[in-house]
Amino acid sequence: METALKQERRHEIDMCSGSVLKKMLAFSLPLMCSGILQLLFNAADIVVVGRFAGDNSLAAVGSTSSLINLLTNLFVGLSIGTNVAAARAFGAKHEKDVSTIVHTSIPLGAVCGIFMTATGLIGAEKVLGIMQTPADVLPLAVIYLRIYFIGMPAVMIYNFGSAILRSIGDTKRPLYYLLISGAVNVVLNLIFVICFDMGVAGVALATVISQVLSAFLVVRCLTKESGAVHLDLKKMKIDTKKLLLILQIGLPAGFQGAVFSLSNVVIQSAVNSFGEVTVAGNSAAGNIEGFIYIAMNSFYQSTLSFMSQNMGAGKYDRINKIVITGLSCVAAVGLILGNAAALFGEQLLGIYSDSPDVIAAGMIRIEIICCTYALCGIMDVMVGALRGLGYSVLPMIVSLIGACGLRLVWIATVFQMPEYHAISTVYYSYPITWTITFAAHIICYLILSRKYTKKENLRNEQ
Repeated sequence: METALKQERRHEIDMCSGSVLKKMLAFSLPLMCSGILQLLFNAADIVVVGRFAGDNSLAAVGSTSSLINLLTNLFVGLSIGTNVAAARAFGAKHEKDVSTIVHTSIPLGAVCGIFMTATGLIGAEKVLGIMQTPADVLPLAVIYLRIYFIGMPAVMIYNFGSAILRSIGDTKRPLYYLLISGAVNVVLNLIFVICFDMGVAGVALATVISQVLSAFLVVRCLTKESGAVHLDLKKMKIDTKKLLLILQIGLPAGFQGAVFSLSNVVIQSAVNSFGEVTVAGNSAAGNIEGFIYIAMNSFYQSTLSFMSQNMGAGKYDRINKIVITGLSCVAAVGLILGNAAALFGEQLLGIYSDSPDVIAAGMIRIEIICCTYALCGIMDVMVGALRGLGYSVLPMIVSLIGACGLRLVWIATVFQMPEYHAISTVYYSYPITWTITFAAHIICYLILSRKYTKKENLRNEQ
C-alpha cells in the first residue's frame, strides 16, 4: 500500500513546505521545456515554409500569430481558473472538490475548442483583411488559419488537462507528451511540404495532427491516475458550482489575455503597413522572442500554483518568499536570454530566412524588445501573485489600462506623428508599458498582502 502511494505521488511537488527556490525550479524547468516545445509547433511551421515555400508563405504563417493568440487567450485563460481552483482544493486536502473540478474542466475545454473552431473557420478571411494583411499574403494566411483552427478542441483539452496536472505540481509528464507530439509535428512538416508540396496547408495539417496527439496523451494520463485527479470519462459532467468558480478566476485572466492580443492585432496592423519584408522580419523576430517569453512565463505559472496551494493550506508566511523568488528567477532568465538573443540575433534570424532585408527588419525588433524583455516577465509574475492571492479582476484591470490601453494610445498618437512614424516607434511601446504596469501591480500586491501577513502574525501570537 505504501509503495503504491509513493508511486502515485512521485510526480507531485509539495509546494507548502521546504525550500521555495529548489521546488520552484523543479516545477518551472519542465514547464519551461514544455512551453518551448509547444512553441516549436509554430516555429517548425515558420522555418519549413520560410526555407522551402518562400517569403510569402513565411509572411502568411507569421501574420496569423497575433490573431490566433487573440482567439485562444480568452479560453486558455479559463484553464488558469482550473489551475487555481484545483491547486487550492488540493492544498486544503479537499479531494472530492479536486475530482469535481477535473470532471468539469475536460468537457469545458472541449466545448471551448469547438466554439473556437467555428469562429476561426467563419471569420478568418474577414479578420485578416481588417488587419491589412498584404494582398499577396492573404489567401495563404486564410488557408493556414482555417486548417489550424480545426485542431482547437485538442489544444483546449491539452491546456485544461495540463492545468490539472500543474495544480498538483506535475510538470514533467506534459513535457514528455509535448516531446512526442513535437517530434511528430516536425517530421510531418517536412513530409507534407517537401514530399507533397502542400505549402502552408501542409504545416497547418501537421500542427493539427500533433495537437490531437498531445491531447490524447494528457487525457490518457488522467484516466490512468488513481488519486484526486483521476478522470473517469463516463463521469465527465460540467458541475455548475465548479464551473462558476473556474469562470470567476479564469474569465478575467482570459479576457485580459484576449485584450492583450487585441492590442497586438492593432500593432500587427501597424507592422503590416510597412510591407512584406517588415512583416516577415517581424514574424521571425517575434518567434524568437516567444522562446524567451515561454521561459519567463514558467515562473508566472509556478508563482500562480505555489501561491494558490499555500493559500489553500493557510501557509500565509510563505507568500512573500514565493513572490520574491519568482521575481528573482524571472528577472535572471529574462536578462540572460533576452540579451543573448540580441547578441546572436542575425544568426537566429538566419534560421528562418536567408534574405538580408528580412534579417535586418527582424533585428530592429530584437534589439528593442529582447534587451528589455525581463520587464515583461516581472510584470507577469506579479499578475500570478495577485491571482494566487485570489484577486483575478484587479490585475486584469491594471493590465488592461497599463499595458493595453497605453499601448493603443501610443499607436494612435505618437506613432501617427510624421517624425515618429517608424517601425521602431511601434516596438518601443512594449518596454514603456511593461514598466508602468509592473509598478502598478507592485503597489496593489503590497496593499492586498497585508491582511494575510496580519493573519499570520495573529496566529503566531496565539
